[in-house]
Amino acid sequence: MDPTSRTIEEIDEAREKEDLKKLEAVFFVSGRFLTMQELISFTDLNPIILEELIEKLQDRYEKEDSAIEIVEKNKMWKMDVRPQFHNIINKLAGGRSEFTKAEQETLGIIAYKQPIKQSVIIKIRGNKAYDHIKKFEDLQLIKKKKVGHTNELSISDDFYDYFTFQENAPQESLKINNSVE
Repeated sequence: MDPTSRTIEEIDEAREKEDLKKLEAVFFVSGRFLTMQELISFTDLNPIILEELIEKLQDRYEKEDSAIEIVEKNKMWKMDVRPQFHNIINKLAGGRSEFTKAEQETLGIIAYKQPIKQSVIIKIRGNKAYDHIKKFEDLQLIKKKKVGHTNELSISDDFYDYFTFQENAPQESLKINNSVE
């Protein structure tokens, strides 16, 4: 086909296909939740187009009955494997996760000692724990409740969805669902 005879509609469709591939590649490689700002930075697309493309990817994976899905949580998105396949992913993951060792330790303390005051976590883990707590809150893994001059932290119901627990296994068996980097 002669390039000059292509219609604007055909050009737009081709551009959208390329943008979808670009977004899909970003999700695939990141292995973690991404904010709109990060998606803009990685794809050089505007937020309106990105939102449309995210919806199209979600629809595509749904229609194709794919093992893959695009998960949205608190205005952040991540490519993930559907929950019914998490056991396979945990076998493959080998313990690598989207959380740093320090973040894992902070979350572990909250889960073990809940409810626990944020001020106690900061005393134990240091000021970097503020960032950890913010990340867990954004992912809705913890709940915050104002108590006096501090917050009381506990794990949320989403925590149990995010992590897989093996029945009658030691605490070390906690694994993160599809969060390989």
